[in-house]
Amino acid sequence: MPDLVLKPLTALGHDAPLTESLGPWTLTERADVALASLAPRRGRAEDVARIAAAAGIALPSPAMSAMGAVFGSFWMTPEMWMIEAPFDSHSDIRAHLLGLFGDAASITEQTDAWVRFDLSGENLPHLFEKLANFDLATAPEGAATRTVIEHMGCYLVKRSATQVTIYGGRSSAQSLHHALKLAAQAQA
Repeated sequence: MPDLVLKPLTALGHDAPLTESLGPWTLTERADVALASLAPRRGRAEDVARIAAAAGIALPSPAMSAMGAVFGSFWMTPEMWMIEAPFDSHSDIRAHLLGLFGDAASITEQTDAWVRFDLSGENLPHLFEKLANFDLATAPEGAATRTVIEHMGCYLVKRSATQVTIYGGRSSAQSLHHALKLAAQAQA
């Protein structure tokens, strides 16, 4: 019997993350980020805030994101955040966060549930005008929201004036990629 070797694939089904030019924009599939949701348990919000601050994990206000030295985060719902960290050092992000928060928070591994695309370039608000219900032109840097792109629930994070992160369901990665490409081709 031959030796069976399993190789990880990106959400788009490739050996390596995809980077492509879409007119004036660059779309990058990111497979190097670990994700976990974090929610304080009943009556433990102050404990979670204290532990997060000590660990350098910002818990941003509604509709915002934050980046720290190791951890990034964005607000999802009242008292719930998505925590980001480098996959190389936090491949088991849930275990790492459990070591910090113990029973003060409910922590759920999310890495393989989502695909992340970073879209960069000038004039991103022009691209998103018809793509999503999120006004990038007036949103401050660090703004984060849940929205819909082509009937798919997504999170958008405005990293800067020239970079937006799009999180969509991994099972819809091909469809989300296609929608982003079509929108860029129509706007270019």
